[in-house]
Amino acid sequence: MRAVIVGGGIAGPATAMALRAVGIDSLVVDANPADRGEVGSWFTVAANGVAALAAIDALEQVRGLGVPTDRNVMVSASGRTLGTVPLGSARPDGTVALSFHRTRLAAALTDLARRRGIEVRTGARVTGAATGDRGARVTLDSGEVIAGDLVIGADGINSVVRAAVDPRAPERRYTGLANFGGVTEHTPLAAALDPGAWRLVFGRRAFFGALPTPSGDVVWFANVPRPPVSRQERAGTPLEAWRRTLVDLAAADAGPFRDLIAAGRLDLAGDNTFDLPHVPVWHRGRLGLVGDAIHAPAPSSGQGASMALEDAVVLASCLHAAATPEAAFAAFEGRRRERVEGIVAEGARSSGFKTAGPVGRVIRDAVLRAVFHRIAARRTQAWITDHRVALPGLQADRPA
Repeated sequence: MRAVIVGGGIAGPATAMALRAVGIDSLVVDANPADRGEVGSWFTVAANGVAALAAIDALEQVRGLGVPTDRNVMVSASGRTLGTVPLGSARPDGTVALSFHRTRLAAALTDLARRRGIEVRTGARVTGAATGDRGARVTLDSGEVIAGDLVIGADGINSVVRAAVDPRAPERRYTGLANFGGVTEHTPLAAALDPGAWRLVFGRRAFFGALPTPSGDVVWFANVPRPPVSRQERAGTPLEAWRRTLVDLAAADAGPFRDLIAAGRLDLAGDNTFDLPHVPVWHRGRLGLVGDAIHAPAPSSGQGASMALEDAVVLASCLHAAATPEAAFAAFEGRRRERVEGIVAEGARSSGFKTAGPVGRVIRDAVLRAVFHRIAARRTQAWITDHRVALPGLQADRPA
C-alpha cells in the first residue's frame, strides 16, 4: 500500500513515519521550498504530543531542539498570579512538555522521515485531489498527477484535500486575535522568569507570553485583539513599526514585557489566528484528513501540534487494522472526533478570555482565579494532556 500525504509541517512527516512503522509506504508532497528559513514563532508540544513523538520513535531525535516546559503561569495585568496550569504528567525520564520553534521542529521531522527512506517532494503545490474505486490521486500546479492507494490531507487549515472531500466544508473562523512573536537574546530579563514555565499575562490591551531558554534568551509572543490584518497592511507595515506598537500595548501592564519587546527582535508579525471547530465530513472514498485540516484549534489551546501528532499514530493504527482505507478512515473518525472537537472548544473559550474589555477584565480575572485553582487542584485538564496513543505492538507509555 502507498499513501500520498499532502502537506509538510508537523503532521505530514509525522504521519509518514507512523505509516512506515506499520509497513505502509508514503510520499510527502509539500508546497514549501526545501529551505524556507526560520519563519513563525514558538509553540508547545504538551505531554500527550511528546508521547506521540515517542510512539513514532522521534522524541530523542528532536529533544535537543526543544526547551523543557512543565507549566503555564497565568498572571493579571497588575502582576498578580491568577494560577498555574500543568502541561501534563511527566514521562519516566521526567519530561513533561517541550517548546519548539515551529519551523525547526518541522524541518527536523522532515529530515528524520527522509533518513527513514520516505520520499519528500518540496516546492510541489497540490491544486486538487480525487478518489476512485482502487486508489486516489492528487494534481500539482504543474499539471503532474501523482497516484497512490490513498491520499491523506495534512495540508492545514486551508486544506485543498478537505475541499475535495467535501466541497461544502466550512471555512476557517477568525478568533479575533492577531499573533506576533519574537526573541530577546542573552537578556538579564530572563532571570525574572521561572525556568520551564511560560509566563502568560492577561494584559489590559493584549495577551502576552514569554519563556526563558537555557541559553539565556527569552522567546515571547503577543496576541492582539483587533480586526484581521489585511495583506496590504502586513506588506506595508515595517517590523519596527509593529514592534513599537507592541511596546505601547505592553506599557500598561506590570512585568517585563515592555522591556522584553523593546530590546528584542520581532520574527512574526500580524499573523491572523483562526480555528476550525467542526468539519462534518472527514473522509470520502480513499481521501482522508489529519491535523489542522479537520480540527484546527485556536493557539490558546496549546494543542494544535500535539493533536496532529496523535492523529498520525491513530491513523496508522487504523490503517494497520482495517481491511480497506475506507474502513480505516471511518475507524479513525470514530476514535478521534469527540476528543479533538472538545479540545477545539476549549481553545475557543480561552481565546474569549483574551479579548475582554475594561469592565470584563475585572470579572475575567476573578473567574480565572477560580478556574485555575480548580485545574491545579483537580487536574481537570488531564483528559487532554494525559491521553496516550501507541502504534500496534507497542504499549503506550503511561505518565509517571
